[in-house]
Amino acid sequence: MQFEVWAPEADSVVLEAADVRCAMERDAGREGWWTAGAEASDGDRYGFRVDDGPLLPDPRSRRQPDGPDGPSAVVDQEAYAWREAWAGRRLNRAVLYELHVGTYTPEGTFDAAAARLGHLAELGVTHVSLMPVCPFPGVNGWGYEGVSLWAVHEPYGGPEGLKRFVDTAHGLGLGVILDVVHNHLGPSGNHLPAFGPYFTDTHHTPWGAAVNLDAPGSDEVRAFLLGSALAWLRDYRLDGLRLDAVHALADTRALTFLEELSAAVDALAVEVGRPLGLIAESDLCDPRTTTPRPASGLGLHAQWNDDFHHALHTALTGESQGYYADFARAPLAALAKTVTSGFFHNGTFSSFRGRTHGRPVDVTRTPAHRFVGYAQTHDQIGNRALGDRLATSLPPGLQACAAALVLTGPFTPMLFMGEEWGARTPWQFFTDHTDPELAEAVRTGRRREFGAHGWDQEEIPDPQDPATRDRSCLDWSEPEREPHARLLAWYRELIALRRTLPDLHDPDLASVKTAFDEDARWLAYRRGDLRIAVNLADGPAAIPLGSGRHRRSGGRVLAAWEPVEAPGADGVLHLPPESCVVLADD
Repeated sequence: MQFEVWAPEADSVVLEAADVRCAMERDAGREGWWTAGAEASDGDRYGFRVDDGPLLPDPRSRRQPDGPDGPSAVVDQEAYAWREAWAGRRLNRAVLYELHVGTYTPEGTFDAAAARLGHLAELGVTHVSLMPVCPFPGVNGWGYEGVSLWAVHEPYGGPEGLKRFVDTAHGLGLGVILDVVHNHLGPSGNHLPAFGPYFTDTHHTPWGAAVNLDAPGSDEVRAFLLGSALAWLRDYRLDGLRLDAVHALADTRALTFLEELSAAVDALAVEVGRPLGLIAESDLCDPRTTTPRPASGLGLHAQWNDDFHHALHTALTGESQGYYADFARAPLAALAKTVTSGFFHNGTFSSFRGRTHGRPVDVTRTPAHRFVGYAQTHDQIGNRALGDRLATSLPPGLQACAAALVLTGPFTPMLFMGEEWGARTPWQFFTDHTDPELAEAVRTGRRREFGAHGWDQEEIPDPQDPATRDRSCLDWSEPEREPHARLLAWYRELIALRRTLPDLHDPDLASVKTAFDEDARWLAYRRGDLRIAVNLADGPAAIPLGSGRHRRSGGRVLAAWEPVEAPGADGVLHLPPESCVVLADD
Protein backbone atom coordinates (compact mmCIF):
# COMPACT_ATOMS: atom_id res chain seq x y z
CA MET A 1 0.00 0.00 0.00
CA GLN A 2 1.02 3.63 -0.39
CA PHE A 3 2.00 5.62 2.70
CA GLU A 4 2.25 9.40 2.69
CA VAL A 5 2.87 12.20 5.16
CA TRP A 6 3.21 15.97 5.07
CA ALA A 7 6.49 17.13 6.62
CA PRO A 8 7.47 20.31 4.76
CA GLU A 9 10.51 21.21 6.87
CA ALA A 10 12.04 17.73 7.10
CA ASP A 11 15.30 16.71 5.45
CA SER A 12 14.39 13.04 5.64
CA VAL A 13 11.45 10.84 6.60
CA VAL A 14 11.65 7.11 7.23
CA LEU A 15 8.65 4.75 7.17
CA GLU A 16 8.56 1.81 9.52
CA ALA A 17 5.67 -0.50 8.61
CA ALA A 18 5.35 -4.09 9.80
CA ASP A 19 8.82 -5.53 9.11
CA VAL A 20 9.74 -2.85 6.58
CA ARG A 21 11.98 0.16 7.19
CA CYS A 22 12.51 2.40 4.19
CA ALA A 23 13.37 5.98 3.32
CA MET A 24 10.44 7.93 1.93
CA GLU A 25 10.77 10.10 -1.16
CA ARG A 26 9.59 13.62 -1.79
CA ASP A 27 6.42 13.85 -3.87
CA ALA A 28 7.35 15.96 -6.90
CA GLY A 29 3.73 16.98 -7.42
CA ARG A 30 2.95 18.08 -3.86
CA GLU A 31 5.32 20.32 -2.00
CA GLY A 32 6.17 19.09 1.48
CA TRP A 33 4.75 15.59 0.98
CA TRP A 34 6.70 12.33 1.34
CA THR A 35 5.59 8.94 -0.02
CA ALA A 36 6.64 5.29 0.12
CA GLY A 37 5.12 1.96 -0.84
CA ALA A 38 5.20 -1.06 1.48
CA GLU A 39 3.32 -4.30 2.07
CA ALA A 40 0.81 -3.84 4.90
CA SER A 41 -2.65 -5.05 5.78
CA ASP A 42 -5.41 -4.28 8.24
CA GLY A 43 -4.04 -4.03 11.77
CA ASP A 44 -0.36 -3.74 10.86
CA ARG A 45 1.53 -1.17 12.93
CA TYR A 46 3.48 1.66 11.32
CA GLY A 47 4.99 5.05 12.01
CA PHE A 48 7.34 7.72 10.71
CA ARG A 49 10.76 8.99 11.79
CA VAL A 50 11.35 12.63 10.89
CA ASP A 51 15.05 13.57 10.57
CA ASP A 52 16.11 10.42 12.46
CA GLY A 53 13.87 11.30 15.38
CA PRO A 54 11.68 8.93 17.43
CA LEU A 55 9.03 6.78 15.81
CA LEU A 56 5.86 8.90 15.63
CA PRO A 57 2.26 8.02 14.78
CA ASP A 58 0.77 9.13 11.48
CA PRO A 59 -0.97 12.52 11.78
CA ARG A 60 -3.76 10.95 9.69
CA SER A 61 -3.76 7.72 11.67
CA ARG A 62 -7.08 5.90 11.58
CA ARG A 63 -6.26 3.77 14.61
CA GLN A 64 -4.00 4.05 17.68
CA PRO A 65 -4.17 0.60 19.35
CA ASP A 66 -1.65 1.53 22.03
CA GLY A 67 -2.79 5.09 22.62
CA PRO A 68 -1.70 8.47 21.21
CA ASP A 69 2.02 7.85 21.77
CA GLY A 70 2.13 4.39 20.18
CA PRO A 71 2.46 3.45 16.52
CA SER A 72 -0.47 3.78 14.16
CA ALA A 73 -2.32 0.81 12.70
CA VAL A 74 -3.61 0.27 9.18
CA VAL A 75 -7.41 0.23 8.93
CA ASP A 76 -9.24 -1.34 6.02
CA GLN A 77 -12.36 0.81 5.93
CA GLU A 78 -14.06 -1.61 3.54
CA ALA A 79 -13.72 -4.59 5.87
CA TYR A 80 -16.78 -3.78 7.95
CA ALA A 81 -20.01 -5.19 6.48
CA TRP A 82 -22.70 -2.60 7.14
CA ARG A 83 -26.04 -4.15 8.06
CA GLU A 84 -28.34 -1.18 7.69
CA ALA A 85 -29.28 0.77 4.59
CA TRP A 86 -29.62 4.33 5.85
CA ALA A 87 -31.23 7.28 4.08
CA GLY A 88 -30.37 9.76 6.83
CA ARG A 89 -32.37 12.10 9.07
CA ARG A 90 -32.57 15.86 8.71
CA LEU A 91 -31.90 18.24 11.58
CA ASN A 92 -34.91 20.47 11.00
CA ARG A 93 -37.25 18.20 12.99
CA ALA A 94 -34.65 16.68 15.27
CA VAL A 95 -34.63 15.93 18.98
CA LEU A 96 -30.97 15.57 19.98
CA TYR A 97 -29.52 13.53 22.84
CA GLU A 98 -25.98 14.29 24.02
CA LEU A 99 -24.17 11.12 25.08
CA HIS A 100 -20.73 10.41 26.52
CA VAL A 101 -19.67 6.88 25.63
CA GLY A 102 -17.43 6.48 28.67
CA THR A 103 -20.17 7.14 31.24
CA TYR A 104 -23.41 6.24 29.48
CA THR A 105 -22.81 2.75 30.89
CA PRO A 106 -20.43 1.48 33.58
CA GLU A 107 -18.58 -0.51 30.88
CA GLY A 108 -17.85 2.69 28.95
CA THR A 109 -17.72 1.15 25.47
CA PHE A 110 -19.47 1.58 22.14
CA ASP A 111 -20.98 -1.89 22.37
CA ALA A 112 -22.36 -1.33 25.87
CA ALA A 113 -23.80 2.04 24.79
CA ALA A 114 -25.30 0.47 21.66
CA ALA A 115 -27.11 -2.07 23.83
CA ARG A 116 -28.92 0.85 25.52
CA LEU A 117 -29.98 2.63 22.34
CA GLY A 118 -33.39 0.99 22.42
CA HIS A 119 -34.17 3.27 25.37
CA LEU A 120 -33.56 6.31 23.16
CA ALA A 121 -35.67 4.97 20.31
CA GLU A 122 -38.52 4.42 22.76
CA LEU A 123 -37.97 7.88 24.25
CA GLY A 124 -38.50 9.35 20.78
CA VAL A 125 -35.24 11.22 20.18
CA THR A 126 -34.02 11.34 16.59
CA HIS A 127 -30.26 11.85 16.87
CA VAL A 128 -27.56 10.74 19.29
CA SER A 129 -24.92 13.45 19.67
CA LEU A 130 -21.72 11.69 20.73
CA MET A 131 -19.11 13.59 22.68
CA PRO A 132 -15.59 13.36 21.13
CA VAL A 133 -14.18 9.89 20.48
CA CYS A 134 -10.67 10.73 19.25
CA PRO A 135 -7.81 9.08 21.18
CA PHE A 136 -6.55 10.71 24.35
CA PRO A 137 -4.10 9.54 27.02
CA GLY A 138 -5.36 6.90 29.42
CA VAL A 139 -8.80 5.31 29.41
CA ASN A 140 -11.26 7.83 30.86
CA GLY A 141 -11.83 11.45 29.93
CA TRP A 142 -14.32 13.85 28.44
CA GLY A 143 -12.68 13.56 25.02
CA TYR A 144 -11.85 17.23 24.48
CA GLU A 145 -8.14 16.56 24.80
CA GLY A 146 -7.98 14.26 21.81
CA VAL A 147 -4.82 14.34 19.71
CA SER A 148 -5.34 11.99 16.75
CA LEU A 149 -8.11 13.71 14.84
CA TRP A 150 -8.73 10.89 12.36
CA ALA A 151 -8.71 7.99 14.84
CA VAL A 152 -11.09 6.44 17.39
CA HIS A 153 -10.34 5.98 21.10
CA GLU A 154 -9.29 2.36 21.48
CA PRO A 155 -10.75 1.73 24.98
CA TYR A 156 -14.18 2.63 23.61
CA GLY A 157 -13.85 -0.05 20.94
CA GLY A 158 -11.82 1.58 18.18
CA PRO A 159 -13.00 2.04 14.58
CA GLU A 160 -14.97 -1.22 14.44
CA GLY A 161 -16.75 -0.40 17.68
CA LEU A 162 -17.86 3.00 16.39
CA LYS A 163 -19.16 1.42 13.19
CA ARG A 164 -21.15 -1.15 15.17
CA PHE A 165 -22.60 1.65 17.29
CA VAL A 166 -23.63 3.71 14.26
CA ASP A 167 -25.06 0.63 12.55
CA THR A 168 -27.15 -0.22 15.61
CA ALA A 169 -28.37 3.36 15.93
CA HIS A 170 -29.40 3.49 12.29
CA GLY A 171 -31.22 0.20 12.65
CA LEU A 172 -33.32 1.84 15.36
CA GLY A 173 -33.96 4.93 13.25
CA LEU A 174 -31.49 7.12 15.16
CA GLY A 175 -29.08 9.47 13.44
CA VAL A 176 -25.59 9.93 14.92
CA ILE A 177 -23.74 13.22 15.28
CA LEU A 178 -20.13 13.38 16.46
CA ASP A 179 -18.49 16.18 18.44
CA VAL A 180 -15.17 17.14 16.84
CA VAL A 181 -12.55 19.52 18.24
CA HIS A 182 -10.66 21.62 15.69
CA ASN A 183 -9.71 24.54 17.90
CA HIS A 184 -7.00 22.80 19.95
CA LEU A 185 -5.40 19.46 20.73
CA GLY A 186 -4.71 17.92 24.10
CA PRO A 187 -1.53 18.79 25.99
CA SER A 188 -0.26 15.21 25.99
CA GLY A 189 0.39 12.97 22.98
CA ASN A 190 0.29 15.78 20.43
CA HIS A 191 3.05 15.01 17.90
CA LEU A 192 1.84 17.24 15.05
CA PRO A 193 4.48 19.99 15.59
CA ALA A 194 7.21 17.46 14.74
CA PHE A 195 5.76 17.18 11.24
CA GLY A 196 4.95 20.75 10.28
CA PRO A 197 3.37 24.12 11.15
CA TYR A 198 0.07 22.78 12.42
CA PHE A 199 0.07 25.55 15.04
CA THR A 200 0.96 29.22 14.89
CA ASP A 201 2.04 31.89 17.37
CA THR A 202 0.22 34.46 15.23
CA HIS A 203 -2.81 33.89 17.45
CA HIS A 204 -3.18 32.64 20.98
CA THR A 205 -6.07 30.75 22.55
CA PRO A 206 -6.85 29.57 26.10
CA TRP A 207 -4.95 26.40 25.14
CA GLY A 208 -1.82 28.15 23.84
CA ALA A 209 -0.73 28.56 20.22
CA ALA A 210 -3.64 28.50 17.79
CA VAL A 211 -4.30 25.86 15.17
CA ASN A 212 -2.80 27.28 11.98
CA LEU A 213 -5.71 28.35 9.79
CA ASP A 214 -4.23 31.48 8.23
CA ALA A 215 -0.41 31.59 8.64
CA PRO A 216 2.18 30.08 6.25
CA GLY A 217 1.49 26.38 5.72
CA SER A 218 -2.18 26.76 6.62
CA ASP A 219 -3.44 25.38 3.28
CA GLU A 220 -2.32 21.90 4.29
CA VAL A 221 -3.51 22.31 7.87
CA ARG A 222 -6.98 23.23 6.66
CA ALA A 223 -6.91 20.28 4.25
CA PHE A 224 -5.96 18.07 7.21
CA LEU A 225 -8.99 19.23 9.22
CA LEU A 226 -11.35 19.12 6.25
CA GLY A 227 -10.21 15.62 5.37
CA SER A 228 -10.76 14.47 8.94
CA ALA A 229 -14.29 15.88 9.05
CA LEU A 230 -15.28 14.30 5.75
CA ALA A 231 -13.73 10.97 6.73
CA TRP A 232 -15.93 10.78 9.85
CA LEU A 233 -19.03 11.41 7.78
CA ARG A 234 -18.10 9.11 4.91
CA ASP A 235 -16.31 6.18 6.55
CA TYR A 236 -18.46 5.94 9.66
CA ARG A 237 -21.74 6.95 7.99
CA LEU A 238 -22.31 9.68 10.54
CA ASP A 239 -25.18 12.11 10.04
CA GLY A 240 -23.43 15.26 11.18
CA LEU A 241 -20.74 16.89 13.26
CA ARG A 242 -20.91 19.16 16.27
CA LEU A 243 -18.03 21.66 16.05
CA ASP A 244 -16.53 22.55 19.43
CA ALA A 245 -16.01 26.24 20.28
CA VAL A 246 -15.82 27.64 16.76
CA HIS A 247 -15.30 31.11 18.24
CA ALA A 248 -11.79 29.93 19.17
CA LEU A 249 -10.87 29.21 15.54
CA ALA A 250 -8.59 32.17 14.79
CA ASP A 251 -8.93 32.68 11.05
CA THR A 252 -8.35 35.95 9.19
CA ARG A 253 -8.54 34.60 5.65
CA ALA A 254 -11.18 35.93 3.27
CA LEU A 255 -12.59 32.45 2.78
CA THR A 256 -12.82 31.08 6.30
CA PHE A 257 -12.24 27.48 7.27
CA LEU A 258 -15.84 27.14 8.45
CA GLU A 259 -17.15 28.25 5.05
CA GLU A 260 -14.86 25.75 3.35
CA LEU A 261 -16.04 23.02 5.69
CA SER A 262 -19.74 23.74 5.23
CA ALA A 263 -19.33 23.77 1.44
CA ALA A 264 -17.43 20.49 1.52
CA VAL A 265 -20.02 18.82 3.76
CA ASP A 266 -22.88 20.01 1.57
CA ALA A 267 -21.08 18.57 -1.46
CA LEU A 268 -20.52 15.27 0.33
CA ALA A 269 -24.22 15.11 1.20
CA VAL A 270 -25.03 15.27 -2.50
CA GLU A 271 -22.40 12.63 -3.24
CA VAL A 272 -23.61 10.11 -0.65
CA GLY A 273 -27.30 10.90 -1.16
CA ARG A 274 -28.27 11.62 2.43
CA PRO A 275 -28.54 14.79 4.55
CA LEU A 276 -25.48 15.83 6.57
CA GLY A 277 -25.41 18.56 9.18
CA LEU A 278 -22.94 20.81 10.99
CA ILE A 279 -23.83 22.16 14.44
CA ALA A 280 -21.61 24.87 15.90
CA GLU A 281 -20.84 25.66 19.49
CA SER A 282 -20.29 29.42 19.48
CA ASP A 283 -20.49 32.09 22.16
CA LEU A 284 -20.51 34.94 19.64
CA CYS A 285 -24.32 35.28 19.41
CA ASP A 286 -23.80 35.86 15.71
CA PRO A 287 -26.55 34.75 13.30
CA ARG A 288 -24.03 34.73 10.46
CA THR A 289 -22.79 31.39 11.82
CA THR A 290 -25.85 29.67 10.37
CA THR A 291 -26.73 32.13 7.62
CA PRO A 292 -26.43 30.37 4.24
CA ARG A 293 -23.22 31.01 2.31
CA PRO A 294 -24.98 32.70 -0.64
CA ALA A 295 -26.26 35.27 1.88
CA SER A 296 -22.69 35.91 3.13
CA GLY A 297 -22.95 33.57 6.11
CA LEU A 298 -20.79 30.63 7.17
CA GLY A 299 -23.43 28.12 6.11
CA LEU A 300 -23.48 25.89 9.19
CA HIS A 301 -26.79 24.20 9.77
CA ALA A 302 -27.40 24.96 13.46
CA GLN A 303 -25.74 26.40 16.54
CA TRP A 304 -26.02 25.84 20.27
CA ASN A 305 -27.92 28.63 22.01
CA ASP A 306 -26.36 29.23 25.42
CA ASP A 307 -28.48 32.35 25.89
CA PHE A 308 -31.61 30.19 26.06
CA HIS A 309 -29.89 27.90 28.56
CA HIS A 310 -28.72 30.77 30.75
CA ALA A 311 -32.16 32.38 30.84
CA LEU A 312 -33.82 29.07 31.65
CA HIS A 313 -31.22 28.14 34.28
CA THR A 314 -31.55 31.41 36.14
CA ALA A 315 -35.34 31.22 36.02
CA LEU A 316 -35.24 27.73 37.52
CA THR A 317 -32.46 28.12 40.06
CA GLY A 318 -32.05 31.82 40.86
CA GLU A 319 -28.29 31.57 40.33
CA SER A 320 -26.71 34.87 39.32
CA GLN A 321 -22.95 34.45 39.36
CA GLY A 322 -20.63 34.93 36.37
CA TYR A 323 -22.28 34.91 32.98
CA TYR A 324 -25.70 34.33 34.58
CA ALA A 325 -25.75 37.88 35.98
CA ASP A 326 -27.41 39.62 33.03
CA PHE A 327 -30.07 36.93 32.74
CA ALA A 328 -30.79 36.78 36.47
CA ARG A 329 -31.91 40.41 36.68
CA ALA A 330 -35.22 39.42 35.05
CA PRO A 331 -34.98 35.76 34.05
CA LEU A 332 -38.50 35.35 32.68
CA ALA A 333 -38.09 38.45 30.54
CA ALA A 334 -34.77 37.03 29.34
CA LEU A 335 -36.43 33.72 28.57
CA ALA A 336 -39.24 35.42 26.67
CA LYS A 337 -36.70 37.41 24.67
CA THR A 338 -34.68 34.36 23.64
CA VAL A 339 -37.68 32.31 22.48
CA THR A 340 -38.85 35.18 20.29
CA SER A 341 -35.55 36.77 19.23
CA GLY A 342 -33.12 33.85 19.17
CA PHE A 343 -30.44 35.51 21.29
CA PHE A 344 -30.67 37.49 24.52
CA HIS A 345 -27.42 39.29 23.74
CA ASN A 346 -28.22 40.72 20.34
CA GLY A 347 -26.30 43.96 20.61
CA THR A 348 -26.83 44.44 24.34
CA PHE A 349 -24.29 45.10 27.06
CA SER A 350 -22.80 41.97 28.62
CA SER A 351 -21.57 42.62 32.15
CA PHE A 352 -19.65 39.34 32.11
CA ARG A 353 -17.65 40.52 29.09
CA GLY A 354 -17.68 44.20 30.00
CA ARG A 355 -18.83 45.20 26.51
CA THR A 356 -21.67 45.09 24.02
CA HIS A 357 -22.20 41.59 22.69
CA GLY A 358 -24.11 39.80 19.93
CA ARG A 359 -26.02 40.71 16.81
CA PRO A 360 -29.79 40.70 16.11
CA VAL A 361 -31.35 37.73 14.38
CA ASP A 362 -33.67 38.41 11.46
CA VAL A 363 -36.51 36.27 12.80
CA THR A 364 -38.48 36.64 9.57
CA ARG A 365 -35.77 34.85 7.60
CA THR A 366 -33.97 32.61 10.12
CA PRO A 367 -35.63 29.23 10.80
CA ALA A 368 -35.98 28.54 14.51
CA HIS A 369 -34.49 25.06 14.09
CA ARG A 370 -31.09 26.65 13.40
CA PHE A 371 -30.82 27.19 17.18
CA VAL A 372 -30.34 24.26 19.56
CA GLY A 373 -32.07 24.74 22.91
CA TYR A 374 -31.35 22.82 26.11
CA ALA A 375 -31.65 22.89 29.88
CA GLN A 376 -28.46 20.90 30.49
CA THR A 377 -25.29 19.95 28.59
CA HIS A 378 -21.99 18.31 29.46
CA ASP A 379 -20.46 21.80 29.84
CA GLN A 380 -23.18 23.29 31.99
CA ILE A 381 -23.08 20.32 34.38
CA GLY A 382 -19.48 19.15 34.27
CA ASN A 383 -17.97 22.60 34.64
CA ARG A 384 -19.75 23.12 37.94
CA ALA A 385 -17.62 22.47 41.00
CA LEU A 386 -19.37 19.22 41.92
CA GLY A 387 -20.84 18.31 38.53
CA ASP A 388 -24.36 18.50 39.95
CA ARG A 389 -27.36 18.20 37.65
CA LEU A 390 -30.59 20.19 37.93
CA ALA A 391 -32.22 17.15 39.53
CA THR A 392 -29.95 17.56 42.54
CA SER A 393 -31.52 20.87 43.53
CA LEU A 394 -34.86 21.10 41.71
CA PRO A 395 -38.09 19.29 42.58
CA PRO A 396 -39.64 17.13 39.86
CA GLY A 397 -42.20 19.80 38.99
CA LEU A 398 -39.56 22.33 38.00
CA GLN A 399 -37.70 19.67 36.05
CA ALA A 400 -40.95 19.00 34.22
CA CYS A 401 -41.27 22.72 33.45
CA ALA A 402 -37.74 22.75 32.05
CA ALA A 403 -38.63 19.79 29.84
CA ALA A 404 -41.76 21.56 28.59
CA LEU A 405 -39.83 24.71 27.69
CA VAL A 406 -37.14 22.76 25.84
CA LEU A 407 -39.38 20.28 24.04
CA THR A 408 -42.25 22.58 23.07
CA GLY A 409 -40.11 25.64 22.41
CA PRO A 410 -39.16 26.88 18.94
CA PHE A 411 -35.57 25.63 18.94
CA THR A 412 -34.19 22.21 18.07
CA PRO A 413 -34.29 20.52 21.48
CA MET A 414 -31.36 18.66 23.01
CA LEU A 415 -31.21 16.54 26.16
CA PHE A 416 -28.15 15.52 28.14
CA MET A 417 -28.00 11.81 28.93
CA GLY A 418 -30.06 10.88 31.98
CA GLU A 419 -31.89 14.20 32.02
CA GLU A 420 -35.02 12.46 30.78
CA TRP A 421 -35.48 10.65 34.07
CA GLY A 422 -33.99 13.29 36.34
CA ALA A 423 -30.75 11.38 36.95
CA ARG A 424 -29.22 12.15 40.36
CA THR A 425 -25.78 10.90 39.44
CA PRO A 426 -23.36 13.82 39.01
CA TRP A 427 -21.39 14.35 35.83
CA GLN A 428 -18.01 15.51 37.01
CA PHE A 429 -14.78 16.58 35.38
CA PHE A 430 -12.48 13.56 35.10
CA THR A 431 -9.18 12.85 33.37
CA ASP A 432 -6.73 9.99 33.10
CA HIS A 433 -3.47 11.70 32.26
CA THR A 434 -0.53 9.29 32.18
CA ASP A 435 1.99 12.11 32.66
CA PRO A 436 2.31 12.55 36.48
CA GLU A 437 3.21 16.24 36.24
CA LEU A 438 0.26 17.01 33.99
CA ALA A 439 -2.06 14.99 36.21
CA GLU A 440 -1.00 16.99 39.25
CA ALA A 441 -1.31 20.28 37.38
CA VAL A 442 -4.89 19.45 36.38
CA ARG A 443 -5.77 18.35 39.90
CA THR A 444 -4.37 21.42 41.65
CA GLY A 445 -5.52 23.81 38.95
CA ARG A 446 -9.15 22.77 39.25
CA ARG A 447 -9.11 22.98 43.02
CA ARG A 448 -7.44 26.38 42.89
CA GLU A 449 -10.02 27.62 40.36
CA PHE A 450 -13.01 26.76 42.52
CA GLY A 451 -11.23 27.68 45.72
CA ALA A 452 -11.02 31.23 44.36
CA HIS A 453 -14.83 31.20 44.18
CA GLY A 454 -15.24 30.24 47.82
CA TRP A 455 -15.27 26.45 47.62
CA ASP A 456 -13.37 24.33 50.11
CA GLN A 457 -10.68 22.87 47.87
CA GLU A 458 -10.97 19.50 49.57
CA GLU A 459 -14.59 19.28 48.38
CA ILE A 460 -13.60 19.48 44.71
CA PRO A 461 -13.45 15.98 43.17
CA ASP A 462 -10.01 14.81 42.06
CA PRO A 463 -10.22 14.52 38.25
CA GLN A 464 -7.57 11.79 38.28
CA ASP A 465 -9.33 9.61 40.84
CA PRO A 466 -11.10 6.72 39.02
CA ALA A 467 -13.97 7.13 41.47
CA THR A 468 -14.75 10.54 39.91
CA ARG A 469 -15.49 8.88 36.58
CA ASP A 470 -17.36 6.03 38.26
CA ARG A 471 -19.64 8.47 40.10
CA SER A 472 -20.43 10.07 36.74
CA CYS A 473 -21.82 6.89 35.16
CA LEU A 474 -25.57 6.71 34.76
CA ASP A 475 -27.50 4.57 37.21
CA TRP A 476 -29.80 2.56 34.96
CA SER A 477 -31.91 1.39 37.89
CA GLU A 478 -33.22 4.92 38.47
CA PRO A 479 -35.79 4.99 35.63
CA GLU A 480 -37.54 2.02 37.19
CA ARG A 481 -38.48 3.90 40.37
CA GLU A 482 -40.13 7.16 41.36
CA PRO A 483 -39.87 10.06 40.90
CA HIS A 484 -37.74 9.15 37.89
CA ALA A 485 -40.32 6.95 36.16
CA ARG A 486 -42.94 9.71 36.17
CA LEU A 487 -40.49 12.25 34.74
CA LEU A 488 -39.41 9.80 32.03
CA ALA A 489 -43.05 9.31 31.03
CA TRP A 490 -43.43 13.11 30.84
CA TYR A 491 -40.44 13.41 28.50
CA ARG A 492 -41.86 10.68 26.29
CA GLU A 493 -45.23 12.43 26.19
CA LEU A 494 -43.74 15.78 25.23
CA ILE A 495 -41.49 14.29 22.54
CA ALA A 496 -44.47 12.43 21.09
CA LEU A 497 -46.40 15.70 20.93
CA ARG A 498 -43.49 17.40 19.21
CA ARG A 499 -43.34 14.63 16.64
CA THR A 500 -47.06 14.64 15.85
CA LEU A 501 -48.05 18.33 16.12
CA PRO A 502 -46.80 20.50 13.25
CA ASP A 503 -47.03 23.68 15.35
CA LEU A 504 -44.25 22.34 17.61
CA HIS A 505 -41.75 22.12 14.77
CA ASP A 506 -42.88 25.23 12.94
CA PRO A 507 -39.67 27.08 11.93
CA ASP A 508 -41.31 30.53 12.04
CA LEU A 509 -39.63 32.23 14.98
CA ALA A 510 -41.49 35.47 14.29
CA SER A 511 -44.82 33.79 15.04
CA VAL A 512 -43.95 32.89 18.64
CA LYS A 513 -45.85 35.13 21.06
CA THR A 514 -45.11 35.30 24.79
CA ALA A 515 -46.54 36.64 28.03
CA PHE A 516 -45.03 36.45 31.51
CA ASP A 517 -45.16 37.80 35.03
CA GLU A 518 -41.74 38.17 36.60
CA ASP A 519 -43.02 38.46 40.16
CA ALA A 520 -45.60 35.69 39.89
CA ARG A 521 -43.01 33.49 38.09
CA TRP A 522 -45.12 32.27 35.20
CA LEU A 523 -44.53 32.33 31.46
CA ALA A 524 -46.78 31.39 28.56
CA TYR A 525 -46.26 31.36 24.83
CA ARG A 526 -48.25 30.59 21.72
CA ARG A 527 -47.10 28.42 18.85
CA GLY A 528 -49.78 28.32 16.18
CA ASP A 529 -52.91 26.85 17.75
CA LEU A 530 -50.99 25.67 20.80
CA ARG A 531 -50.36 27.46 24.06
CA ILE A 532 -47.73 26.38 26.56
CA ALA A 533 -47.68 27.69 30.12
CA VAL A 534 -45.29 27.07 33.00
CA ASN A 535 -45.66 28.09 36.63
CA LEU A 536 -42.27 28.16 38.37
CA ALA A 537 -43.67 29.48 41.64
CA ASP A 538 -44.31 27.42 44.77
CA GLY A 539 -47.92 28.62 44.80
CA PRO A 540 -50.74 28.44 42.23
CA ALA A 541 -50.84 30.90 39.34
CA ALA A 542 -53.73 32.56 37.54
CA ILE A 543 -52.54 33.10 33.99
CA PRO A 544 -54.67 35.31 31.71
CA LEU A 545 -54.45 33.62 28.33
CA GLY A 546 -57.27 35.62 26.77
CA SER A 547 -60.28 34.40 24.90
CA GLY A 548 -58.24 33.15 21.96
CA ARG A 549 -59.16 33.28 18.32
CA HIS A 550 -62.37 31.64 17.12
CA ARG A 551 -62.70 29.75 20.42
CA ARG A 552 -65.95 29.09 22.22
CA SER A 553 -64.14 27.56 25.20
CA GLY A 554 -60.75 27.72 26.84
CA GLY A 555 -59.27 25.01 24.70
CA ARG A 556 -58.23 21.44 25.32
CA VAL A 557 -55.49 20.07 27.58
CA LEU A 558 -53.05 17.97 25.56
CA ALA A 559 -50.54 17.34 28.33
CA ALA A 560 -50.14 18.51 31.91
CA TRP A 561 -47.71 17.73 34.69
CA GLU A 562 -50.43 18.09 37.33
CA PRO A 563 -54.20 17.82 36.76
CA VAL A 564 -55.46 21.11 35.37
CA GLU A 565 -58.62 22.41 33.75
CA ALA A 566 -58.61 24.35 30.50
CA PRO A 567 -59.34 28.08 30.91
CA GLY A 568 -62.94 29.05 31.31
CA ALA A 569 -64.83 31.75 29.47
CA ASP A 570 -62.69 34.40 31.14
CA GLY A 571 -59.59 32.94 29.51
CA VAL A 572 -57.77 32.52 32.84
CA LEU A 573 -55.68 29.38 33.32
CA HIS A 574 -55.33 28.21 36.92
CA LEU A 575 -52.05 26.33 37.07
CA PRO A 576 -50.85 24.44 40.15
CA PRO A 577 -47.46 25.23 41.73
CA GLU A 578 -44.34 24.12 39.85
CA SER A 579 -46.35 22.79 36.97
CA CYS A 580 -46.88 23.16 33.24
CA VAL A 581 -49.44 22.47 30.56
CA VAL A 582 -49.79 22.23 26.79
CA LEU A 583 -53.14 23.45 25.48
CA ALA A 584 -54.74 23.30 22.04
CA ASP A 585 -57.36 25.72 20.78
CA ASP A 586 -60.67 24.05 20.00
